[in-house]
Amino acid sequence: MFKFLITLVIALFSSICFTLADELSLRDYNEYQIPAGYFIPIMSLQEFSTAITEESEELKFITTNDIFLFDKKVIPQGTKLTGYIEKKNEPIRGTNASMKVFINKMYLPDGFVIPIKAYINTANNNLIGGELTPPETYDRMPHYQRWSMFRAYGVLQCVPGAQRRMGEHVTVSSGANLKIMLVAPINMTHTVIN
Repeated sequence: MFKFLITLVIALFSSICFTLADELSLRDYNEYQIPAGYFIPIMSLQEFSTAITEESEELKFITTNDIFLFDKKVIPQGTKLTGYIEKKNEPIRGTNASMKVFINKMYLPDGFVIPIKAYINTANNNLIGGELTPPETYDRMPHYQRWSMFRAYGVLQCVPGAQRRMGEHVTVSSGANLKIMLVAPINMTHTVIN
């Protein structure tokens, strides 16, 4: 009799569990892969600079748009991102300071954390800053446009001198709109359900 009651309790418990599992709306746990080279628009939540920000200091960003992959929203607007300055170059004569910012974590609105590998994208190989400085002096040089029989007609033209100005530090302001580019694919097994 005791074995019969135990079997009956187990059968009732398993049928209740299966009924509850059918009634619950579970998340879609299909894996989505966001490919490398994908651009994500972000906004800086703090000001950082080559003058005052250390390389190991955490930088905070937020996504400005919903990111869709086919018909599925994989990264919602307002997702927080963190990163740090991976490489920083001080200003020198002739070149402004520069920095390369690496993004390493993505915090979805429900608290789930996904590791990512991305850089803030720029036209200069993901390097923020690093431009040439203006010339320190301009030299005057005659530029002859035409010659006549008795004299040369020309103008005095200013050309950049050999020396350039000292470089300046680079600052990214709070609220700056930026883009990051993924350097490794993200395997999304977790999506936020409204």
